[in-house]
Amino acid sequence: MTTSDSEAQRRQLLPYSLQPHEIGLLILLGAAFYVSDGDFFRESWPVYVFSAAVLAGVLALIFRCREQWRQMPNKWFFCSLTAAWVALFAFLGNTTVNYSDSPSLLTWMYSQYTSPALDEGHGLLIPFVVLALYWWKRKELVSRPLGLWWPALGLFGFALLLHLVGFMAQQQRLSVMGFLLGLYALTGLAWGWNWLKASFFPYFLLVFCVPVSEYATTLTMPLRLLVARIVEIIGHLGLAPDLIREGTQLFDAQHTFGYEVAAACSGIRSLVALFALMTIYGFINFKSPWKRVVMMLVSMPLAVLGNVVRLCFTIGVAESFGQKAGKAVETDAGYLTFAVALGCAYLISRWLEKTPHQENDGPPEQPALADKPATP
Repeated sequence: MTTSDSEAQRRQLLPYSLQPHEIGLLILLGAAFYVSDGDFFRESWPVYVFSAAVLAGVLALIFRCREQWRQMPNKWFFCSLTAAWVALFAFLGNTTVNYSDSPSLLTWMYSQYTSPALDEGHGLLIPFVVLALYWWKRKELVSRPLGLWWPALGLFGFALLLHLVGFMAQQQRLSVMGFLLGLYALTGLAWGWNWLKASFFPYFLLVFCVPVSEYATTLTMPLRLLVARIVEIIGHLGLAPDLIREGTQLFDAQHTFGYEVAAACSGIRSLVALFALMTIYGFINFKSPWKRVVMMLVSMPLAVLGNVVRLCFTIGVAESFGQKAGKAVETDAGYLTFAVALGCAYLISRWLEKTPHQENDGPPEQPALADKPATP
């Protein structure tokens, strides 16, 4: 038996043809997410663990796509510029006069993602989702001519300007946008317009890495009020006729038990996750732009709907089995939000698949040569 045969057999023993180094990546990834728990908040070393997991993910992607990687020009040109760009944000990315004692923007981003007071944990997952989607699109990305494209320097200059403004104004979110936009511009500089166009999705998903929860109050409060009002109306229809609403709080007639429509229950947390999921599904499943937009836009009403169903279910349990049972459901039944929202999203996607103009969702299949009638 040759070495190649034994290696092939070893690959077959692992699920999805995983390589040993990819098993190591999964272990490192698990460790990175474990140390991102609130118990390790403000520790410095978890940042290095997570950074190592991201770097290992990039290397694993290159190894998985090694055939496509060999076809790409200007690889080391891109890697050198990217290393310099990352170093800029690692050492001159964040003003130390603010609430952080680190000059690294990457450290600041990690602290936002892992903060127990913020709902930004999805920012840790998005980079790995993007890497997986790059692997999914690997053949499409190299199917067109690639090469240097100097107009990308204009986009890069705008990204650098964003960082300078964010650095001087102590607005780290501007610097985060500049950092991500600069990486995108460097790919265009090294590989051209065709690459920028083909990689817009999944790179667009990195927008979810920009921390925004601190500024989401203007959206959170209307959602909280909307959910509370809808649940109040449903309660008065027979679920809980004596239900009383005071702002975002719901009480029974005796005020002995209350249901707080807190910020986490308002839909903002599930809204971000659902918006990301609907964006991924829309881009993967549809090629028609309007269908993609529809899948993205339905995330907000579905997030609200899921939270309304969860709260109604909680109130129904409390009315039937007592306050203790209702409290247990309120604490442990958060999955209902996603179950309802994802089920409705699936129905919407099936409806979109049956709508006219299906030719926009993919090129029409050409009949095989053997199926064509013979020429007399």
